Amino acid sequence: MYEGTMPVTVSEPSATPPAPPVPLAALLARRELGLRLLAGSDEVALHWVHTTEMADPYPYLLGGELLMTAGVQLADPARFVARVVEAGAAALGFGVTPVYDTVPAELVDACARHGLPLVEVPPRTPFTAVARALWRLMAEARLRELRRVTEAQQSLATAAARPAPVPAVLGALASRLGGRVVLFGADGSESAAAGRELPAEAARALAELAGVVGPRPGGPASASGEGGGLKLAAYALGGGDGLALGVATERREPGDHTVAGVAVVLLSLLTAPHGATDASVRDGALTRVLLGAPPGEAAASLSAGPWTVVHARGGDGTPFAAAALAAALGTALVDAGPPVRLLLPPGAPVTAQPGWTLGVSAPSAAAELAAADAQAARALRRAEASREALVRHRASGLAGLVDPAEAAAHARVLLAPLGEVQAETLRTWLSLHGSWDRTAAALGVHRNTVRQRIARCAVLLDRDLDDADVRMELWFALR
Repeated sequence: MYEGTMPVTVSEPSATPPAPPVPLAALLARRELGLRLLAGSDEVALHWVHTTEMADPYPYLLGGELLMTAGVQLADPARFVARVVEAGAAALGFGVTPVYDTVPAELVDACARHGLPLVEVPPRTPFTAVARALWRLMAEARLRELRRVTEAQQSLATAAARPAPVPAVLGALASRLGGRVVLFGADGSESAAAGRELPAEAARALAELAGVVGPRPGGPASASGEGGGLKLAAYALGGGDGLALGVATERREPGDHTVAGVAVVLLSLLTAPHGATDASVRDGALTRVLLGAPPGEAAASLSAGPWTVVHARGGDGTPFAAAALAAALGTALVDAGPPVRLLLPPGAPVTAQPGWTLGVSAPSAAAELAAADAQAARALRRAEASREALVRHRASGLAGLVDPAEAAAHARVLLAPLGEVQAETLRTWLSLHGSWDRTAAALGVHRNTVRQRIARCAVLLDRDLDDADVRMELWFALR
């Protein structure tokens, strides 16, 4: 466990921002509801609505609710409010009539003592109308947040295409989040930064937090905390070189993790250890292929290998999912597919990735990448069929080159004319190299019976069983 001078929460950045909470003031502003605040502040955040008529709703609350009741079992208002506050509810809505003509004074006093906002719901407003209004406000907030995230993604992608992409991405991220972003090296030093300067206390806290997601084996991918009065977050970059991105902002919006996650993917690709010489050689080989050169000739320009081909399905459905997978596997050579196809350079390990199903080829020379691509495709099909996260190609003779499902379908069609006894006789006869006597002994029948059955198989299959190619095909089908 990490031990430091500030509270730290280790977490994974979510793929999409959750539905943002709605301030109580926004709900009170809906005049058609006629809601009235009797106690507490209207600045609390509402995450959802829950209705209860229980004397003690504590076991059924998650926290952050606008809890609504008509007071059917409100025998002890003080205890009821204490339990609601203990459960973490954000506010209490009380519906007047048919049980109470007005909100009980004891309930108002209890809410005021505990600082729990109390809202009076008039008789003409059903609880469902309040709930529907809150869901609509949350949907509107969600839409605004998604638009903000989409615009931020586009801004970051544009920055990554500029001549100095790393500083440009950091600058775009700092602008979008309204704070300070720092790219930390493996030794904890600042290698690049953007945004306004941080107070010394916040800067130290951010560097400390970045160390949590550093190069330690098994370390978390992200962490969050607070320091110097600011909200802090740190993210490990892919590639295994120990780089980390630190973010410091005055407040934390629901979509900030998503925006930062996009920057992490881009920075992981931009800082991946691929030399300019290697890139130019790779690009030159690709250009020659596009201009009509045989693939084998172009492959001679690449390093001898061994290279590994990976086919993948899964991800979170975002446009950056394939790029994130490529960064995690340490390669910049990726085809978004589907399926996603990646080419891993020599020495790059392949491990299972959360949310992905992977098929991995055998390490191959550059001139044999077409065969490796087919191996990865078959391995992915086996992984999906067996529901395994990662399946590697295994050499299994000529039979291993055929997809099992396709082979089974072909066998069913080919052997469909044969009955069970005929198929078993044919299988035994082929396994004994066409020996009538040995087949008869194995099946416990007369040799003439074997001859008759095999002759009947030849007629039903319309095949020459003396042909070696026919025998081989039938043997594979019977297996």
